[in-house]
Amino acid sequence: MKNLLSLLSLLLTLNIASAQENQVTSTENISRIINTLAADDMRGRSALHVKDIEKAADFIASEFKEIGLQPYAEDNFRQSFTVIRKSVKDQSVQLGDKKLSPDEFMIIGDVPDAKNHDQYKQLKIAADDDFSSRFREIVQKDTSKAIILVDPKHAALLARFKRIYTREEIYFKDQAQPKQNTKVFVVSNELPSQHIIHKEIAEIEQPMFNVAAIIPGKSKPDEYVIFSGHYDHIGILPAVGQDSIANGADDDASGTTAVIELARYYKKLNNNERTLIFVAFTAEEIGMYGSKYFSNNIDPDKVVAMINIEMIGKDSKFGPNSLYITGYDASNLGSLMQENLKGSAFTFHKDPYTTQNLFYRSDNAVLAALGVPAHTFSTSQIDKDSYYHTVKDEVSTLDINNIKSSIEAIAKGAIGIIKGEQTPSRVEKLRE
Repeated sequence: MKNLLSLLSLLLTLNIASAQENQVTSTENISRIINTLAADDMRGRSALHVKDIEKAADFIASEFKEIGLQPYAEDNFRQSFTVIRKSVKDQSVQLGDKKLSPDEFMIIGDVPDAKNHDQYKQLKIAADDDFSSRFREIVQKDTSKAIILVDPKHAALLARFKRIYTREEIYFKDQAQPKQNTKVFVVSNELPSQHIIHKEIAEIEQPMFNVAAIIPGKSKPDEYVIFSGHYDHIGILPAVGQDSIANGADDDASGTTAVIELARYYKKLNNNERTLIFVAFTAEEIGMYGSKYFSNNIDPDKVVAMINIEMIGKDSKFGPNSLYITGYDASNLGSLMQENLKGSAFTFHKDPYTTQNLFYRSDNAVLAALGVPAHTFSTSQIDKDSYYHTVKDEVSTLDINNIKSSIEAIAKGAIGIIKGEQTPSRVEKLRE
């Protein structure tokens, strides 16, 4: 009897160990990671505030190191680059004796000479013009330097457009500065011969860094499968009650958590024939600079697939056990992954928000444009998510089990690709 009990105990222990070995992730691990990334002391993980985003980067790097991954670029798991932030330090317009208020003018581009504007063409947005269409026509199609007289009827619209069009410019340090043909909009029906236009620019260098790691492939090390999500968010917002921190729990601490847990699972599985790259992108929220830098510094022909994970913290419009894939029909990545989930309750769906062009609006965009089957996987109901980009995007609003099921589906769905048994079809190139 004693021997029988010992045997039963051993079998139970082996079964538990086997179950743990096959487990993709756990709600405990998911909660620990996402609560860390979305904590108040991360201060919203703005890519423009180095001390805030650095805390998140160091945490992700520590997870990659603990899992046993190899750094992708630098020993500290960062992939560093520098951008230039270009902002308006001072600007003013004076027409004759009148100095215009800030809402009465808008300057797009640089003004190297305050007084000599003989080479500037004069244009008008008249009272009976459609302001929006005329404005865009001038900005997007007219290639000349111009001073545009805006009828006072459109003053409020000009002020609104100024808030949209004159935000800080950001570009890569080693990239040629984007050229802009200067356009000066002024609320006035005439341009006095005496006028002064002044604009002073401030430029600062801003360090940025992705966090990236690899598991080298066994037999196909030069074929890459990328798992990604962005770890930055929008930082500090005007206070709502006592809360001013946009924690970004769903956007995109949930996706970053998935990347970490997929890395843990595949490292434990140890059967990847292709090289796996796990990357947490910075600066998605301000122009996808992290993914642009990463994607422009890798050979796209070596990338077999990219699975980008964006906001998986709540049920999709298709209900539990579902994800949608942007650009689903652009390659057969989704259908291949669905084959590997045969018999399960989980379904990968086509993107239901096609009018929003999500396929080229997330961190998969550059590689997709280069022909890579690079897609974003999400559950976000973007048409009705009232917490999106607010201080209310907190862990308490998320369904941890939804995150868990999504990670499990991606992990098992991609298994044929990481083992080199399946190869997705390429996306039609938009760029060479």
